[in-house]
Amino acid sequence: MNIETTEGQSDLFTPQDLYRFEEASTGQRFVNLLIDSLTIQWGLAYLTNMVWIKILSGISPEVAYEVQVYGAGRNSGEAILVILLFSYMNYMIYYTCCEKLFRGYTLGKLVSGTRAIREDGEELTFGNALLRSLSRLVPIEAFSGFGGHPWHDTWTKTMVVKTR
Repeated sequence: MNIETTEGQSDLFTPQDLYRFEEASTGQRFVNLLIDSLTIQWGLAYLTNMVWIKILSGISPEVAYEVQVYGAGRNSGEAILVILLFSYMNYMIYYTCCEKLFRGYTLGKLVSGTRAIREDGEELTFGNALLRSLSRLVPIEAFSGFGGHPWHDTWTKTMVVKTR
């Protein structure tokens, strides 16, 4: 669709001209992080750890027993690495599945009234959701949000916007 500019020249509309989004505030993003972290820690981990333990029992019964009985308390280095791996897997599953299957929403985003989208205004693809999840695994990435745009947005050309 063409429009006339003030100088009489023809210009093309871009999707960014048609859709203006208000970015989520730091407070909203903090609420997202808090609710999603609690959901992963207490909800998803409870359900998936039984599956992870079954799988681990077939691979290394001793480590599976240690993880199951002692948790993160009196574990060997192997068991601690397994617990860390379980945590990362849960994190990846939660964020990737939620942000793709629920069109940019997670439980935290639903509560705070925000949604993840691509910079061009389109829905996240599976690749976008997966890369956002992988980016969040960088150890100090959570602190990047205090500087304006978190790395998982910048690196993946996505953003979190207000929906209400």
